[in-house]
Amino acid sequence: MSGKHRKPSPLKIAVRTGGTLAVGAAVIGTAAATASASVPMPGKDAPRSGALAAIAAAKPAAQPAVKAAQPPQQQPQQRVQQPAQKPAQQAKPAQKPQQAKKRPTAADAIKIAESQVGIRENGAGETKFQDWYKKTERAKETVRRDGGSLDGYTDAQWCAMFVSWVGDQLGFSDQMGIDAWTVAHANWFKDRGRWGTEARPGAVVFFSWQGGKSIDDIVHVGMVIKDNGDGTVKTVEGNTGNAVQIKTRNKSQIVGYGYPDYAK
Repeated sequence: MSGKHRKPSPLKIAVRTGGTLAVGAAVIGTAAATASASVPMPGKDAPRSGALAAIAAAKPAAQPAVKAAQPPQQQPQQRVQQPAQKPAQQAKPAQKPQQAKKRPTAADAIKIAESQVGIRENGAGETKFQDWYKKTERAKETVRRDGGSLDGYTDAQWCAMFVSWVGDQLGFSDQMGIDAWTVAHANWFKDRGRWGTEARPGAVVFFSWQGGKSIDDIVHVGMVIKDNGDGTVKTVEGNTGNAVQIKTRNKSQIVGYGYPDYAK
């Protein structure tokens, strides 16, 4: 169906655990929370990136042959040495109080997400979102969790990476989460008490095309633009039709929503 993204290549990003191929529609590696002893260790990180002038002494003027009588010299008065005065210190300019970092609004998040509409995969299934994710510290953590290597993210399903990229652009990753696996991303919100079933602008929305309502059924993720009020939701999503697109989704396909703590 329209919007259903490609399954990840099992040779690149699936991991066999207990003899069963575990697949996540928007992740690399296994769907298991932790890698078993049979999971291969992650690979290495991908390579990326004159002369001095003489001073003439002044000659004294010629003295007359007979000196005029000179009055007796007076003893110089003893001068009281005054302590040297320290130069007045310049007053330091008053430091401006640091302003608290502006907390993004839902409108800010939607604006950034919508600005990427039209960006498509190249012929190898790659985008700037996967390239960004590979360079994050979080990518190293998810490789340790799911197995594989950083290079496996190069052409992996990238809907969760897109949402994570939006949060990074806002400086809001502590509220948006960073992950490449939709199921783990949803659990991140649930573990923080930010999970629900109400469509709110800027919420991170998780889908199951089969209509399942368990987090384990999730295969895709995007961001809510608005609730249309007719049983559908307007969204902006990465990795749908191999691009970033605006979509209208039926609520029957939605498992739930993650709620970043936006400014009101």
